[in-house]
Amino acid sequence: MAKKRKFREADYAATEKSQITLGEALPAEHLARFIVSVVGQLDLSDIYGQYGERGGMPYAPEVLLGILLYGYTTGTFSTRKLEKATYESIPFRYIAGNMHPDHDTINQFRKENLETLKGLFVQVLMLAYVLGHVKLGNISIDGSKVHADASKSKAVSYGRILSMEKRMHQEIEALFALAEKADSEQPDGFDSDDEVGRRTKKLADLAEAKAMIEAMAAQRHAQEQAEYERKMAARKEKEARTGKKTPGREPQPPQPGARDKDQVNLTDSESRIMKNGNNKAFEQSYNAQAAVEHESRFIVGNTLSNHPNDKQEGVATAQAIPAELGTPDAAAMDAGYFSPETIRGLKAMGIDPYIAVGRESHAIDLHTLLEGEPEPPPENADHKTKMLYKLRTEAGKAIYKLRKSTVEPVFGIIKEVMGFRQFSLRGLIAAAGEWNLVCLAYNLKRLHRLHTA
Repeated sequence: MAKKRKFREADYAATEKSQITLGEALPAEHLARFIVSVVGQLDLSDIYGQYGERGGMPYAPEVLLGILLYGYTTGTFSTRKLEKATYESIPFRYIAGNMHPDHDTINQFRKENLETLKGLFVQVLMLAYVLGHVKLGNISIDGSKVHADASKSKAVSYGRILSMEKRMHQEIEALFALAEKADSEQPDGFDSDDEVGRRTKKLADLAEAKAMIEAMAAQRHAQEQAEYERKMAARKEKEARTGKKTPGREPQPPQPGARDKDQVNLTDSESRIMKNGNNKAFEQSYNAQAAVEHESRFIVGNTLSNHPNDKQEGVATAQAIPAELGTPDAAAMDAGYFSPETIRGLKAMGIDPYIAVGRESHAIDLHTLLEGEPEPPPENADHKTKMLYKLRTEAGKAIYKLRKSTVEPVFGIIKEVMGFRQFSLRGLIAAAGEWNLVCLAYNLKRLHRLHTA
C-alpha cells in the first residue's frame, strides 16, 4: 500500500554506530545511581573480612551488592538474569562498572552474606533515620505466604511413607529370592544387586523423611499441649470466679504422634503446605512477616517462619526491630495474632497491642458508628473483653485503622511491583536471609522515593 505521507523512519545501520555514555542514559535521580551512592556509605567491613590475602582478584563487594540490591528492587531475582542484565541493561551495566560478574559469583556472594545483610538492613534504616525519613512511633505487623522453591508434587505424606516402606521391604525380599535362582531363570540384563541397592537407597531417603515428619509432629504436640493447658487453666479460673460450670464440651487433650496426612517436601523439607490467602489454594510456602512503621511506611522488622498461622509471629517480629531505632509505642495486628501470650509478650517489651479479636466486618452498623467512648471493663475481665474495649476507644480506632493503609500495601508492593512471589533459596535459614534482602530492597526503594520527592 502506498504511503500517503512521510514518516520518520529508523536508520538501523546508523543506529548501530551511534555512541552514548552511561551518564547520558541515566538521569541524576535514577535508582541505580541512588543505590550506588547508598552502598558507598555502608560499612562493609564484615564482608571484606571474609576475603583472604591470596588468590585471584575478586569483584569488589560494593559491585556485587549493588547488582543484587538493584535486582531485588526491580524484580530480577535470578542470578543468571542478573548476569545477563550486566550486558543488556544500562542501569545494571552502570552499577557493575561495565564489568560482568558471572551468575555463580553473584549467587555465591548472596549465599555467603545472608547473615551480613541483616546488619545492612539496620544500616539502611539508620540512614533513613538520620535523613529524617523514619522515626519509630506506631507499627503494624502482618504476614503473607510466599511460595517456597519447592513443588507440592514433591511432598510425601506419613501414610504414604509407611506404605512405600512396606512395599520396598517386600520387593527386596523378592529380589533376594530371585538372586538365589540360577542365571538361566533370571531376565536378560537383570542385575539383582543393582536393584536391591536402589531400593535400599530409597528406604534410607524414606527413613529420613519419616524422621522429619515425626520431629514436626512432636513439636506440634508440644504446642497443642501448651494451648490445651492454657484453655483448661482459663476454664477453671472462670469457673472459680463465677461459681458456675462452663457450658459446652470440655477441651480434649491433643494426641501425640505423626498423622497419616502429615507431609514433608523432599525438595525443601523445611517449607510447609500453607493456604494461600488470595486463591485459597494449598501451596508449599513460608510465612513472611513484616513490621511497618505507620508514618514512614518503612519495614522496621522482618522475620520468616514455617508456621501456617500467625499466632506465634507477633512478638518475634516486634523483637526483630533494631534496638538502635528504639521501641514502638503501639502495634496493630489482625485477629490471626490474637492470643494472651502475644498480648503479654508485647506489653513486656513496652509496646501497647491493638489486636482484632475476630473477623473484621466491612459494614459497620449505625449503632456502633454513633456510640461514644465505651465504659472500661472491670479489672478481672478476660483478655478478649479488654482488647474489645481498647479497639472501641478513639485512640484504638485511630491506631488500628492504619493497619490496612500501612503494612498491607507494603506486601502489595513487594509482590505486585517488585514481583517477589517465590524464594530462590531453599531451607528456612537461607529463605529468611532472602526475605531480609527483599525487605532491605523495599526500604531502599522507599528511601529513594522520599529522598527524590
